[in-house]
Amino acid sequence: QVQLVESGGGLVQPGGSLRLSCAASGLAFSYYDMSWYRQAPGSERELVASITHLGRPTYYAGSVKGRITISRDNVKNTVSLQMIHLKPEDTAVYYCNLYPASRDYWGQGTQVTVSS
Repeated sequence: QVQLVESGGGLVQPGGSLRLSCAASGLAFSYYDMSWYRQAPGSERELVASITHLGRPTYYAGSVKGRITISRDNVKNTVSLQMIHLKPEDTAVYYCNLYPASRDYWGQGTQVTVSS
């Protein structure tokens, strides 16, 4: 059974930083491209970043480009999202998934709230 468990979210002030992590189990992690999505209240889920199975980032959303870095560890079966210079509009639930996303693998996500 595939499980993707996100962690690392929280409340942060504008300009602050967070590092999100996603632990994967139940799949041959190193074979899959991975991604991070986010969904803000009242909005559709959007792709934030993606990374190849070998660790090469392939996409950053324009709204976050320059402020986030996606990375992975194929030994620990984790994919991470380092976020800096956070803005209130980054407030959302963040999810990891395969890339392209599989509708069967959405987890609970981790809430990121950027507010003073």
